[in-house]
Amino acid sequence: MTDDSPHIAVFLATSGHSGVDRIMVNMIPEMARQGARVDILRVEEHGPYFTELPEGVRIIPLGRRHANTSLLSLARYLRRERPQALLSDKDRVNRTAIWATMLARVSTRNVVRLGTTVSINLRDKNRLEAWAQRFSIQRFYRRAHRIVVPSQGVADDLVTVFGLPASRIRVLKSPVLTEKLDALATQEPALPWNDGIPYVLGVGHLSARKDFSTLIRAVALARRQRRCRLVILGEGPQRRELERLAAAEGLGDDVFMPGFVSNPYAYMGKAGVFVLTSRWEGMPVVLAESLGLGTPVVATNCPSGPSELLQNGRLAPLVAMGDVDAVARGIEDVLRSPPTRRDLIEAVHEYRVETSTRAYLRVLLDQEGDDPPRSTPWP
Repeated sequence: MTDDSPHIAVFLATSGHSGVDRIMVNMIPEMARQGARVDILRVEEHGPYFTELPEGVRIIPLGRRHANTSLLSLARYLRRERPQALLSDKDRVNRTAIWATMLARVSTRNVVRLGTTVSINLRDKNRLEAWAQRFSIQRFYRRAHRIVVPSQGVADDLVTVFGLPASRIRVLKSPVLTEKLDALATQEPALPWNDGIPYVLGVGHLSARKDFSTLIRAVALARRQRRCRLVILGEGPQRRELERLAAAEGLGDDVFMPGFVSNPYAYMGKAGVFVLTSRWEGMPVVLAESLGLGTPVVATNCPSGPSELLQNGRLAPLVAMGDVDAVARGIEDVLRSPPTRRDLIEAVHEYRVETSTRAYLRVLLDQEGDDPPRSTPWP
């Protein structure tokens, strides 16, 4: 690594266990392996967290506890270090990154990322929060050099609902498939059973957005045709409600909800089928991870991402949101006749960390060449 190496700054303020965390923990070290110098601009008490970092990656504390209050510290860093690009993720962080670059009066390229279908996500915000985020995106994102999103559905939402220019938007596959993930998937999950009966897996925050109630009802229905069990990994406000529903649906000892686990991939790699019942996403990381491990899947056709990942249902069952009968049929079909593991893995090769990071670096360093102004839809 030399002073002539490309210099990238990454400004984040994550929970430490989100999809963004998994993406950045994979991508930042890979950027360094591909020859870039990377500065992680750290907001106190926020992720992402790294167990180890390769040569060429520095953590720069900004000395603030919130993204918004980091504005002046970030501007001072930009004036001092003048990185070629500044990558940020999530609206409040993106907004601060854009303002800091303007304040610093530097030529650093702003590349902002949004990982979810914004117009749908705003439905759960109060009126003031929704207005503020809508104003922020419409007013300030035009100043970003590029807006990176994980699916064409998110890109279309930004163009049609928020009026952002399509020429600024890039659809880039998320770097979620790694050799480490492959190794973690070989470990044995801590299950309460060991009798070979297949289990259906759900993973995520136990909230209305993930709609695990549909999954529980679908598994209860599918069990009338084929013996199976249910494992749900994650924690959230709906835990007690979901536990009561599982009991009411007669799942009894055939449901296992251990909460947050340090290695979900051990469960993912052994599942009979992974099921995504979300009502909205941006590009569901867990769906790509499951496919990358060769695990069969069933998913709701929510905005946005599953239809692109599953090639409009050609790769796996793609069903209507909240349709218990359709989810149950998908589970039954996959358990009865699972797809070829190799086909699933090959379908998501662009989500390998090496390939995805290379695409990110081209955008960050303005090396897109003659690429079209907008990514083409999947596949």
